[in-house]
Amino acid sequence: MKIFQRFASHAQDVAIDLGTVNTVIYVRGRGIVLNEPSVIAIETRDGVRRVKAVGADAKLMMGKTPANLEALRPLRDGVIADIDLAEQMIKHFIDKALDGTSRLRRRGHVVVCVPSGSTHVERRAIRDAASNAGASSVQLIEEPLAAAIGAGLPVTEPQGTMVVDIGGGTTEVAVLSLGGVAHSSSVRVGGDKMDDMIASYIRRKHNMMIGEMTAERIKLAIGSAVPPQDEGVVMAVKGRDLVSGRPSEISVSEAEIAEALAEPVGQIVSAVKAALERTPPELSADIIDAGIMLTGGGALLRRMDQAISAATGLPVLVADDALICVAMGAGLTFDDRSYSGVLMAA
Repeated sequence: MKIFQRFASHAQDVAIDLGTVNTVIYVRGRGIVLNEPSVIAIETRDGVRRVKAVGADAKLMMGKTPANLEALRPLRDGVIADIDLAEQMIKHFIDKALDGTSRLRRRGHVVVCVPSGSTHVERRAIRDAASNAGASSVQLIEEPLAAAIGAGLPVTEPQGTMVVDIGGGTTEVAVLSLGGVAHSSSVRVGGDKMDDMIASYIRRKHNMMIGEMTAERIKLAIGSAVPPQDEGVVMAVKGRDLVSGRPSEISVSEAEIAEALAEPVGQIVSAVKAALERTPPELSADIIDAGIMLTGGGALLRRMDQAISAATGLPVLVADDALICVAMGAGLTFDDRSYSGVLMAA
């Protein structure tokens, strides 16, 4: 018996926010220990595929790889698109988070965050990937619940709270009360869709082709959910001219990027309004007082809170540490027994 107790004490519990764009890992007793892009680079030599790089190193290779090297993202729209690559990526991230400790030592309990709209098949893929990566047991938590816990909202109280988690692949909108989800909806719109719309706009308006990484840089630098009063900030952008075929440089303004982002921002706002329409009246009364909490990387888009507030007439707050809220919330379930009811069997 003592041997099993000693073994259990060496196991490390891990919470994983397996995001489309970034993977964040929380280790019990240590907090957030890893926050890296969900990218894996695969090299093919003599017909044999092997992992070349994972995370930040792999992301630097995106769009710049030779024929024998691929930089891939195993997740799309918040769910696993390639289970083998996802498994290898999770295994690498867990090793890195636990400082390369042995496989036996890391066979602890793992909590993985999943989109509320994910299917049983998609959840099973996430469970299998985590199990094969070395977890002794796997439990799931819905992303809006984890985000609310990480943002410090009173999710276990008889009080309605509303969370909008804008990730890379999906936006989760949920009304929570008494440790459960009273209403939730998920739209497959997030940071990736915003990047695509920026690239499409520049191709259409300026006849220039830009890559995924450049589109993301533009979004982070001058992206805005609400158009500025005038042209706003101007940024130089480099790409390939579609007319001449030569490398070229143009200037794009904050107002242009706001126009490019109007469609995905409108879809997110529509999802929030639709969720409010389906919310029971008692919970609606609570939301009037508490407002709406924004989490996820998309919450950091300039004036996103203003766009949602203008459409709903409610106060909108952006969570502190919005990028890591989901992983923090999942990790807090290890230490606080009042959150045990929010976990689901995988």
